[in-house]
Amino acid sequence: MNITFIFFLGLFIALVGVIPPGLLNMTAAKISLKEGPTRGIVFSIGVCVVVLIQTYVAAIFARYLSNHIEIVDVLQRVAFVIFVLITIYFLLVAKKESKELVEPQMKSKQSRFFQGVFLSAINMFPIPYQAYMTITLASFGWLNFSQISIIAYISGAAMGTFVMLYVYMFFFHKIKDKPIASQKSMNYLIGGITGIISIVTLINIIKEM
Repeated sequence: MNITFIFFLGLFIALVGVIPPGLLNMTAAKISLKEGPTRGIVFSIGVCVVVLIQTYVAAIFARYLSNHIEIVDVLQRVAFVIFVLITIYFLLVAKKESKELVEPQMKSKQSRFFQGVFLSAINMFPIPYQAYMTITLASFGWLNFSQISIIAYISGAAMGTFVMLYVYMFFFHKIKDKPIASQKSMNYLIGGITGIISIVTLINIIKEM
């Protein structure tokens, strides 16, 4: 198995997972705008440290599930329904109004690092998301659960998270200047991505029937 390929798989999957505007990426952008990019990067590093742990836990969980096909079959069907609902929400229902962010209070670089650790730790979405995606990748033969493959994958996931946080920091002024247009475009982008994932999941379910 090509370790570089697995690394970039992890990077891409994490990148997609952090695209939706949320607490972590918007906080990183806000800190960078108000206090400078260095503190935004320190915050992002704290986030990525926790992402490493969460992705590793997800990979171990996925390895267990891969030995219990009956559970995987149920999870695939549940995931398919969830992704379809998310697609419908972002393409047809999502509100276009942007929400005002709470002004950050902590100032030191060290406190920003631990703020990133804390906010990332309470965000549990990456664990089920990465568990499902690693199972899906393994079903296509693109990923195995050897130790070196898992390390390559979680390293890519941490890097993908950092890259997307940095992108938010870099382009935050454009998002802030055009909140409605940016949010509308983001909704369509997220809906398109989840729609593709839904199709891939459906194909995988049909193949296994």
